[in-house]
Amino acid sequence: MSVPLLYESHSHTPLCKHAYGEPSEYAAQAEARGLRGIIFTCHCPLPDGFSANVRMTPEQFQEYVDMVAAAREEFAGRVDVRLGLESDYYPGVEPWLEKLHAREPLHHVLGSVHPQVPDYRVQYFKGDWFAYQQVYFDHLANAAETGLYDTLAHPDLIKNEAPHEWNIARIQPFIERALDRIAATGVAMELNTSGRQKTIPEFNPNPSILRLMRERNIPVVLGADAHVPRRVSEGYEDAMQALQAAGYTEINFFLDRKRQTVAITDALASLNPVTAHGIRH
Repeated sequence: MSVPLLYESHSHTPLCKHAYGEPSEYAAQAEARGLRGIIFTCHCPLPDGFSANVRMTPEQFQEYVDMVAAAREEFAGRVDVRLGLESDYYPGVEPWLEKLHAREPLHHVLGSVHPQVPDYRVQYFKGDWFAYQQVYFDHLANAAETGLYDTLAHPDLIKNEAPHEWNIARIQPFIERALDRIAATGVAMELNTSGRQKTIPEFNPNPSILRLMRERNIPVVLGADAHVPRRVSEGYEDAMQALQAAGYTEINFFLDRKRQTVAITDALASLNPVTAHGIRH
């Protein structure tokens, strides 16, 4: 029997108002898949009602902490349940996040730029999609440089906002500039498997960006961005093969905000595979 090695490093709770299922259901899926643990990274509360329709309120933060703690207790000795956070970045939010991140011991803090959020778009989209793409990648690099984050989530999410305007060759110089800045910080980047369900159905980031990340030795964390329990660790096998194709040999996760590393070959062998009839043990 294989030894559990991996964590689901990106998963949500109903407090974000667009995820379904209790933390215990997500933890049960992690156990079935042969994961060592799961880190909940629900969308953080933000000041001034910023994108309030897709995240917990500031008053619900303690409820979030408590519901993850309850799942941790329920699955003790079976699945290692940890508390994390997905925290949006936009210029000026840093003081709020510094205080928020200090309220509870967090294990993994994901930094996200969400260009689809109306409050973000109204501030930074000026009618030119190519310029908006440049702002997005600049903000990703800014996020890394704040020191607030362990990992940058779904790092080419912008491509789904105007697929007809997404030209990887055109935007690549701006991506490379951002990656150079990110690499200098030591912050990891996520390979997010939920991208296959989006308008451009491929992982976030795509293979060409993964190769650029590998050239700069940027560590990669796997995340399924699970908003329903069945999506915990979905696509991990394909994602790790994509990483190998880009030249990676290791995968990472964070505990106590410290990066842990596992060989991809070992990680692949540790998972219980999904078949047409469910998960095979």
